[in-house]
Amino acid sequence: MLDAEEAYQQYRDMVYGYLIRLCRDRDLAEELTQETFYQAMKNWKRYEGKSSVGTWLCAIARNQFLRVMRKQSPLPLDNVPEASVPALSAHQALHRLPEPYREVFTLKTFCELSSKEIAALFGKSESWARVTVYRAKQMLLDAMKGDETHEERL
Repeated sequence: MLDAEEAYQQYRDMVYGYLIRLCRDRDLAEELTQETFYQAMKNWKRYEGKSSVGTWLCAIARNQFLRVMRKQSPLPLDNVPEASVPALSAHQALHRLPEPYREVFTLKTFCELSSKEIAALFGKSESWARVTVYRAKQMLLDAMKGDETHEERL
C-alpha cells in the first residue's frame, strides 16, 4: 500500500486534471488539489481500500470542489471566441452537459478511471457507470453538432 507521499507523487496530476476540468480555473484547481491531498493525509489511516487510491482521492477532490461551489457562483469561461479555438467548443459542450454526465465523462476520459471505480465513487452499479459514460459521449457529440436532441435521450 502506498503512503501519503507516494500517493501525492503518483496521483497529483490526475487529481489536478480532474479538478481543472470541473472548475475551469487553474488557480482554483491548484488550491483544491492541495486541499484534497491535505484532507487525504489527515484521513490516510481511515482509507479502507474499498476503492483504488485514485478513486478515493477523486472523491475527496469532488467534495472539495462542491464545498467551494456552494460558497460561490459558477466560474465563467474565458471570453475567447468559440470559432478561434476548436478545442474550446468541445470544452464548452462538455461543461454544458448536465450532471452526472459531465463528471462521469471527465472521470472516464481524463482521469482514466474504470467503470468499476466510477461506480464506487457514485455508489452505483458498474452497469450504471457504463451506460452513463455512453450517454455522456452521445450527448457531447450531439451538443458539438449543435443538435439539441441530446436532452430527449434522457
